[in-house]
Amino acid sequence: MKQKTDRILAGGFVATLFLVAILFFLLPVQRFSELENRYLQKAPHLTWDNLLSHTYAEEAESFVTDHFPFRAKWVWVKSAVEQMRLQQENNGIYKGKDGYLFEKFAAPDYTKVQQYAAAVKRFADNNPDANTTFLLAPTSVGLYKERLPWLAPVYSQAEVNQTIAKDVGDSLTFINGFDVLSPHAAEPIYYRTDHHWTTYGAYLAYVAYAQSMGWQPLSQSEYQIQTVSNSFLGSYHTRGQFIGVTPDSIQMYKPNHEVSTQMYIQDTGETLKSMYDLSYLEKKDKYSYFLGGVHALMKITSQLDPTTVKQKKLLVIKDSYAHSVIPFLTQHVPEIHVIDIRYYNGNISDYMAQNDIKDVLLLFNTATFIDNAALLKLN
Repeated sequence: MKQKTDRILAGGFVATLFLVAILFFLLPVQRFSELENRYLQKAPHLTWDNLLSHTYAEEAESFVTDHFPFRAKWVWVKSAVEQMRLQQENNGIYKGKDGYLFEKFAAPDYTKVQQYAAAVKRFADNNPDANTTFLLAPTSVGLYKERLPWLAPVYSQAEVNQTIAKDVGDSLTFINGFDVLSPHAAEPIYYRTDHHWTTYGAYLAYVAYAQSMGWQPLSQSEYQIQTVSNSFLGSYHTRGQFIGVTPDSIQMYKPNHEVSTQMYIQDTGETLKSMYDLSYLEKKDKYSYFLGGVHALMKITSQLDPTTVKQKKLLVIKDSYAHSVIPFLTQHVPEIHVIDIRYYNGNISDYMAQNDIKDVLLLFNTATFIDNAALLKLN
């Protein structure tokens, strides 16, 4: 009887493996995961160099993991089981107080952090004629440590920001996001379910940058603040898959005195008449409503009254935290060039010279900055 049971179990196990393998090859290969809001690993390309460097093996493993049959369902099941066990963490996301989800933040590799900060410093030193500003914003876990679950470990982002500030020295103007946001910590400056700041948090960053440049920022009363979505479940919810999470709202600040704006996306060759893409409000990735998501290079031009122009051109080198800030800047600068250094591979100094750009804003969040080797492309 035992042997028969063992054969059934073994046969069932082999049949399951066979079925999974068949499904792996039969199911269509997805390019983008709406659930995880990221591009999935493409099929690896076999070359001698890739084979010898182990790149092929690593990409093959990622490809199998990303395209495992019904992967999204398995992620949800894992999360449900973890919550039944009263776990407050899943896939690197904590379920905190007041409805907030937080990403784990561990001590960074300071060797890399110093390399990235040195790249920023060299960039500023290599462009002495440019007025360079670096705004480094904490993520929600950096500002709201008291809202983490009991005994949840977290490293100080404030300490990281201070280290980076020392490393960049006086080569540029450094704006510490803690100084900007801490006085408003009791206000809704971060989404609860996503890693970005809210439009209000972006507004505070805009005010800080405007003041550092000697501009007069627009007050909130000079905008019509409109809620464009009440159903935003962001990247932290995607990864944590916690049940019973309240969605966030997304707001748009519409100036009382609107200006005509065009946005040229070099990646696609498109010219759009709006900085907001309404189609994303119907998708999982609702934050891409701002600027239509990630693009390597964009140029935004605004028809401003010459008397309101504070500077003619601005280059923004950024991560996605800048997406909700840039619309505010269009009220002051008629020509804004936007580079996402993760995807832009040109020489930035040459680009500045070709376009006669004398003002630069680097805008990153701390969690992205410390793990962004693309910053080395600044030099």
